Amino acid sequence: MKVMVPVKRVVDSNVKIRIRADGSGIETANVKMAINPFDEIAVEEATRLREAGVATEVVAVSCGAETSQDVLRTAMAIGADRSVLLGTAAELQPLAVARLLAAMVEREQPALVILGKQAIDDDCNQTGQMLAALLGWPQATSASRIRVEGDSAVVTREVDGGTETVRLTLPAIVTADLRLNEPRFVSLPNLMKSKKKPLEVIDASTLNVDLAPTWITLKVSEPPVRKPGILLHSAADLVTRLRDEARAI
Repeated sequence: MKVMVPVKRVVDSNVKIRIRADGSGIETANVKMAINPFDEIAVEEATRLREAGVATEVVAVSCGAETSQDVLRTAMAIGADRSVLLGTAAELQPLAVARLLAAMVEREQPALVILGKQAIDDDCNQTGQMLAALLGWPQATSASRIRVEGDSAVVTREVDGGTETVRLTLPAIVTADLRLNEPRFVSLPNLMKSKKKPLEVIDASTLNVDLAPTWITLKVSEPPVRKPGILLHSAADLVTRLRDEARAI
């Protein structure tokens, strides 16, 4: 069974996000970049499936500029067997990414696609669902556990009331939540070994996929500054203040 794992290059989670001076988006120049944390969890889960003998191959895929090769190397250092970069200079929105991934699914024919549930740069949480719709495949989002049984995958997922367990007929789409696993430490020797693994670069324009944006970003701004908190000395003071403020409203 082949598993495909899409990964995205985002601003490192430890870096403070800055808005461009013109308000057009997030500043990425001279900023440390890294693999999206949810995608890292997805790669770890796919690697564990291969180590358990369930999967035979793990293929990492990324869409974007040539600089995205570094996150593919990270994915291979975690355990992916090979990787593919769909190269394009265009700014890709979730639907365009889903279309590119659908083309890769047709090419690679994986039995399971595991994605991070969202990217931490835009928090869209859309690509996995869109990919499932384009392919007509069953999907399970926000997975906290994945178990493959024959020609189906049993997925436990987070829902508002707790957890839900669903059975999907393969091939299927699963998006990974934080509780799915704890990704392994990427050591320097494994990073060096990843450079010997195959990394194929495909021009995205050769896939005949519509990458045109479906919306235009007018302005990006920081959230309003949060007001400082007030220290109260007793529960009675808290009740009084809540009552008085409720009356004022």
